[in-house]
Amino acid sequence: MKAIKNTCIWAVTALLVVGMSSCYEKFDPESYAPSVSIGGFTASNEIASSNLVAHFPFDGDYVDAVSKTAGVNTGTTFANGLKGQAMKGAKEGYVLFNPTAAILGLKSFTLAYWVNSPSTTSAGGIIGLVGLSRKDGFWGNIETFFENGGTNTDGIFKAHIQNDSIDSWVSKEGIVNIYNSWNHIALTYDATSSTFSLYINGSKTATSTVAKFGNLKWKNPGQIVFGTVQFQTKPSLTTGATAQDWASYLTGLLDEVRIYDVALKDNEVDALVKLESRGK
Repeated sequence: MKAIKNTCIWAVTALLVVGMSSCYEKFDPESYAPSVSIGGFTASNEIASSNLVAHFPFDGDYVDAVSKTAGVNTGTTFANGLKGQAMKGAKEGYVLFNPTAAILGLKSFTLAYWVNSPSTTSAGGIIGLVGLSRKDGFWGNIETFFENGGTNTDGIFKAHIQNDSIDSWVSKEGIVNIYNSWNHIALTYDATSSTFSLYINGSKTATSTVAKFGNLKWKNPGQIVFGTVQFQTKPSLTTGATAQDWASYLTGLLDEVRIYDVALKDNEVDALVKLESRGK
Protein backbone atom coordinates (compact mmCIF):
# COMPACT_ATOMS: atom_id res chain seq x y z
CA MET A 1 0.00 0.00 0.00
CA LYS A 2 2.86 2.38 0.86
CA ALA A 3 4.51 1.75 -2.50
CA ILE A 4 1.25 2.51 -4.28
CA LYS A 5 0.79 5.71 -2.27
CA ASN A 6 4.35 6.89 -3.10
CA THR A 7 3.76 6.14 -6.77
CA CYS A 8 0.61 8.28 -6.71
CA ILE A 9 2.47 11.15 -5.07
CA TRP A 10 5.19 11.08 -7.75
CA ALA A 11 2.59 10.95 -10.50
CA VAL A 12 0.70 13.94 -9.13
CA THR A 13 3.95 15.88 -8.69
CA ALA A 14 4.96 15.18 -12.29
CA LEU A 15 1.59 16.35 -13.55
CA LEU A 16 1.88 19.56 -11.56
CA VAL A 17 5.33 20.29 -12.98
CA VAL A 18 4.12 19.72 -16.54
CA GLY A 19 1.08 21.88 -15.92
CA MET A 20 3.12 24.74 -14.49
CA SER A 21 5.66 24.64 -17.30
CA SER A 22 2.87 24.89 -19.84
CA CYS A 23 1.45 28.01 -18.13
CA TYR A 24 4.64 30.07 -17.90
CA GLU A 25 6.89 31.21 -20.74
CA LYS A 26 10.65 30.99 -20.58
CA PHE A 27 12.17 33.83 -18.54
CA ASP A 28 13.33 36.66 -20.80
CA PRO A 29 15.51 39.23 -18.98
CA GLU A 30 14.98 41.90 -21.69
CA SER A 31 11.22 41.86 -21.19
CA TYR A 32 11.73 42.87 -17.55
CA ALA A 33 14.24 45.64 -18.30
CA PRO A 34 12.89 49.16 -17.79
CA SER A 35 12.08 51.13 -20.97
CA VAL A 36 14.76 53.59 -22.04
CA SER A 37 13.42 57.14 -21.71
CA ILE A 38 15.47 60.04 -23.04
CA GLY A 39 14.02 63.52 -22.88
CA GLY A 40 10.62 61.97 -22.26
CA PHE A 41 10.82 59.80 -25.40
CA THR A 42 11.19 56.02 -25.54
CA ALA A 43 11.52 55.69 -29.36
CA SER A 44 12.83 57.93 -32.13
CA ASN A 45 9.47 57.91 -33.92
CA GLU A 46 7.88 59.65 -30.92
CA ILE A 47 9.94 62.79 -31.49
CA ALA A 48 7.87 65.50 -33.24
CA SER A 49 5.88 62.68 -34.84
CA SER A 50 3.22 65.01 -36.26
CA ASN A 51 5.94 67.08 -37.95
CA LEU A 52 7.80 64.22 -39.61
CA VAL A 53 7.24 64.64 -43.37
CA ALA A 54 9.73 62.05 -44.68
CA HIS A 55 11.70 59.15 -43.26
CA PHE A 56 14.05 56.87 -45.19
CA PRO A 57 15.16 53.92 -42.99
CA PHE A 58 16.85 52.20 -45.97
CA ASP A 59 15.94 48.80 -44.53
CA GLY A 60 16.28 46.88 -47.76
CA ASP A 61 14.36 49.41 -49.87
CA TYR A 62 14.29 53.09 -50.85
CA VAL A 63 10.77 53.78 -49.57
CA ASP A 64 9.79 56.90 -47.63
CA ALA A 65 8.01 55.50 -44.58
CA VAL A 66 5.72 58.54 -44.40
CA SER A 67 4.43 58.83 -47.98
CA LYS A 68 4.98 55.13 -48.81
CA THR A 69 6.60 56.11 -52.11
CA ALA A 70 9.99 54.90 -53.32
CA GLY A 71 13.07 56.49 -54.77
CA VAL A 72 14.90 55.25 -57.85
CA ASN A 73 18.29 53.64 -57.34
CA THR A 74 21.38 53.96 -59.50
CA GLY A 75 24.27 51.80 -58.39
CA THR A 76 23.78 51.71 -54.61
CA THR A 77 23.14 48.62 -52.47
CA PHE A 78 22.38 47.81 -48.82
CA ALA A 79 24.61 46.87 -45.90
CA ASN A 80 24.38 46.63 -42.12
CA GLY A 81 23.53 50.08 -40.84
CA LEU A 82 23.46 51.88 -37.56
CA LYS A 83 19.85 50.76 -37.18
CA GLY A 84 18.84 47.82 -39.34
CA GLN A 85 20.20 48.24 -42.86
CA ALA A 86 21.65 51.31 -44.55
CA MET A 87 22.15 52.59 -48.08
CA LYS A 88 25.62 51.60 -49.30
CA GLY A 89 26.88 54.16 -51.79
CA ALA A 90 29.23 53.66 -54.70
CA LYS A 91 31.25 55.54 -57.27
CA GLU A 92 28.64 57.04 -59.62
CA GLY A 93 25.93 55.65 -57.34
CA TYR A 94 22.98 57.61 -55.94
CA VAL A 95 19.23 57.50 -55.27
CA LEU A 96 16.67 60.00 -56.60
CA PHE A 97 13.30 60.71 -54.99
CA ASN A 98 10.42 62.88 -56.17
CA PRO A 99 9.69 65.26 -53.26
CA THR A 100 6.22 65.14 -51.78
CA ALA A 101 3.95 68.19 -51.43
CA ALA A 102 4.90 68.36 -47.74
CA ILE A 103 8.59 68.67 -48.61
CA LEU A 104 7.95 71.23 -51.33
CA GLY A 105 5.86 73.26 -48.87
CA LEU A 106 8.45 73.46 -46.08
CA LYS A 107 8.79 76.85 -44.38
CA SER A 108 11.06 75.67 -41.57
CA PHE A 109 12.80 72.28 -41.51
CA THR A 110 15.07 69.76 -39.88
CA LEU A 111 17.16 67.43 -42.03
CA ALA A 112 18.76 64.65 -39.99
CA TYR A 113 20.71 61.52 -40.91
CA TRP A 114 23.49 59.12 -39.96
CA VAL A 115 26.54 58.79 -42.19
CA ASN A 116 29.65 56.62 -42.18
CA SER A 117 31.92 57.91 -44.92
CA PRO A 118 35.54 57.74 -46.03
CA SER A 119 37.38 61.05 -46.25
CA THR A 120 37.22 63.40 -49.21
CA THR A 121 40.89 62.61 -49.79
CA SER A 122 40.00 58.94 -50.27
CA ALA A 123 36.93 59.78 -52.36
CA GLY A 124 38.76 62.19 -54.64
CA GLY A 125 36.48 65.18 -54.12
CA ILE A 126 33.62 66.63 -52.11
CA ILE A 127 31.14 63.99 -50.95
CA GLY A 128 27.48 64.77 -51.56
CA LEU A 129 25.18 63.46 -48.84
CA VAL A 130 21.52 64.56 -49.08
CA GLY A 131 20.02 67.43 -51.08
CA LEU A 132 16.95 68.91 -52.73
CA SER A 133 17.98 69.87 -56.23
CA ARG A 134 17.33 73.12 -58.07
CA LYS A 135 16.74 72.66 -61.79
CA ASP A 136 18.57 75.81 -62.87
CA GLY A 137 21.18 76.54 -60.19
CA PHE A 138 24.76 75.44 -59.64
CA TRP A 139 23.91 74.42 -56.07
CA GLY A 140 20.67 72.80 -54.98
CA ASN A 141 17.89 74.28 -52.86
CA ILE A 142 19.42 72.15 -50.11
CA GLU A 143 22.89 70.76 -50.69
CA THR A 144 24.76 69.01 -47.87
CA PHE A 145 28.24 67.63 -48.34
CA PHE A 146 31.70 67.01 -46.91
CA GLU A 147 34.02 69.68 -48.30
CA ASN A 148 37.50 69.11 -49.66
CA GLY A 149 40.23 69.56 -47.08
CA GLY A 150 40.85 68.18 -43.63
CA THR A 151 42.52 64.85 -42.94
CA ASN A 152 41.67 61.18 -43.20
CA THR A 153 39.74 61.47 -39.91
CA ASP A 154 38.77 65.14 -39.46
CA GLY A 155 36.71 67.09 -41.96
CA ILE A 156 34.53 69.99 -43.06
CA PHE A 157 30.74 69.94 -43.46
CA LYS A 158 28.87 72.45 -45.61
CA ALA A 159 25.23 73.09 -46.41
CA HIS A 160 23.76 75.39 -49.04
CA ILE A 161 20.15 76.58 -48.70
CA GLN A 162 18.25 78.49 -51.38
CA ASN A 163 15.26 80.66 -50.47
CA ASP A 164 13.76 82.13 -53.64
CA SER A 165 16.44 84.56 -54.87
CA ILE A 166 18.49 84.51 -51.63
CA ASP A 167 20.95 81.81 -50.66
CA SER A 168 22.80 81.00 -47.48
CA TRP A 169 25.57 78.72 -46.27
CA VAL A 170 26.12 76.83 -43.03
CA SER A 171 29.55 75.32 -42.46
CA LYS A 172 31.70 73.75 -39.78
CA GLU A 173 35.42 73.10 -40.08
CA GLY A 174 37.64 70.85 -38.03
CA ILE A 175 35.03 68.23 -37.14
CA VAL A 176 37.01 65.58 -35.29
CA ASN A 177 36.61 61.91 -36.27
CA ILE A 178 33.86 62.63 -38.80
CA TYR A 179 35.17 60.00 -41.24
CA ASN A 180 35.15 56.19 -41.13
CA SER A 181 32.72 55.93 -38.23
CA TRP A 182 29.02 56.54 -37.66
CA ASN A 183 28.14 60.19 -37.07
CA HIS A 184 24.80 61.95 -36.86
CA ILE A 185 24.21 65.24 -38.67
CA ALA A 186 21.17 67.45 -38.13
CA LEU A 187 20.57 70.76 -39.88
CA THR A 188 17.66 72.88 -38.67
CA TYR A 189 16.09 76.13 -39.87
CA ASP A 190 13.60 78.16 -37.85
CA ALA A 191 11.71 80.60 -40.10
CA THR A 192 10.42 82.71 -37.20
CA SER A 193 13.97 83.69 -36.21
CA SER A 194 15.64 83.09 -39.62
CA THR A 195 18.19 80.93 -37.78
CA PHE A 196 20.11 77.86 -38.91
CA SER A 197 21.64 75.40 -36.45
CA LEU A 198 24.00 72.52 -37.15
CA TYR A 199 24.28 69.57 -34.77
CA ILE A 200 26.97 66.89 -34.85
CA ASN A 201 26.09 63.81 -32.79
CA GLY A 202 23.47 65.78 -30.91
CA SER A 203 25.68 68.75 -29.98
CA LYS A 204 25.04 72.16 -31.52
CA THR A 205 28.26 73.15 -33.29
CA ALA A 206 27.23 76.12 -35.44
CA THR A 207 24.44 78.68 -35.71
CA SER A 208 23.80 81.49 -38.15
CA THR A 209 20.99 84.01 -38.53
CA VAL A 210 20.18 85.46 -41.95
CA ALA A 211 18.29 88.73 -41.66
CA LYS A 212 14.76 88.50 -43.10
CA PHE A 213 15.35 85.02 -44.60
CA GLY A 214 11.88 84.15 -43.32
CA ASN A 215 9.66 81.38 -44.66
CA LEU A 216 11.37 79.16 -47.17
CA LYS A 217 10.32 79.25 -50.79
CA TRP A 218 12.26 76.76 -52.89
CA LYS A 219 13.40 78.00 -56.28
CA ASN A 220 12.55 75.72 -59.21
CA PRO A 221 12.92 72.55 -57.09
CA GLY A 222 13.72 69.20 -58.63
CA GLN A 223 14.38 65.78 -57.13
CA ILE A 224 15.92 64.84 -53.81
CA VAL A 225 19.28 63.15 -54.26
CA PHE A 226 21.02 60.80 -51.82
CA GLY A 227 24.71 59.99 -52.19
CA THR A 228 26.08 62.85 -54.30
CA VAL A 229 25.54 66.50 -55.24
CA GLN A 230 23.02 67.51 -57.88
CA PHE A 231 25.41 68.03 -60.80
CA GLN A 232 27.12 64.63 -60.46
CA THR A 233 24.07 62.60 -61.49
CA LYS A 234 23.74 61.34 -65.07
CA PRO A 235 22.31 63.44 -66.53
CA SER A 236 22.85 66.40 -64.22
CA LEU A 237 19.76 67.42 -62.26
CA THR A 238 20.44 71.06 -63.13
CA THR A 239 21.07 73.11 -66.24
CA GLY A 240 23.36 75.25 -64.10
CA ALA A 241 26.26 72.78 -63.98
CA THR A 242 27.63 69.51 -65.26
CA ALA A 243 29.91 67.02 -63.51
CA GLN A 244 32.93 68.53 -61.76
CA ASP A 245 36.31 66.82 -61.32
CA TRP A 246 36.52 68.08 -57.71
CA ALA A 247 33.24 66.40 -56.72
CA SER A 248 32.55 62.76 -55.91
CA TYR A 249 30.09 60.31 -54.38
CA LEU A 250 29.32 58.80 -50.99
CA THR A 251 30.87 55.34 -51.12
CA GLY A 252 30.14 54.79 -47.44
CA LEU A 253 26.82 54.34 -45.63
CA LEU A 254 23.75 56.54 -45.17
CA ASP A 255 21.00 55.68 -42.69
CA GLU A 256 17.80 56.95 -41.04
CA VAL A 257 17.26 60.10 -43.11
CA ARG A 258 14.48 62.20 -41.56
CA ILE A 259 12.87 65.47 -42.67
CA TYR A 260 10.63 67.50 -40.35
CA ASP A 261 8.61 70.64 -41.09
CA VAL A 262 9.90 72.33 -37.92
CA ALA A 263 13.28 73.11 -36.42
CA LEU A 264 13.74 70.47 -33.73
CA LYS A 265 14.71 71.74 -30.30
CA ASP A 266 18.08 70.95 -28.75
CA ASN A 267 16.64 68.28 -26.46
CA GLU A 268 14.77 66.65 -29.35
CA VAL A 269 17.92 66.37 -31.48
CA ASP A 270 19.78 64.95 -28.48
CA ALA A 271 17.04 62.38 -27.86
CA LEU A 272 16.91 61.43 -31.55
CA VAL A 273 20.62 60.69 -31.61
CA LYS A 274 20.65 58.72 -28.35
CA LEU A 275 17.54 56.66 -29.16
CA GLU A 276 18.54 55.79 -32.74
CA SER A 277 22.04 54.85 -31.59
CA ARG A 278 20.34 52.35 -29.26
CA GLY A 279 18.21 50.98 -32.08
CA LYS A 280 15.04 52.61 -30.75
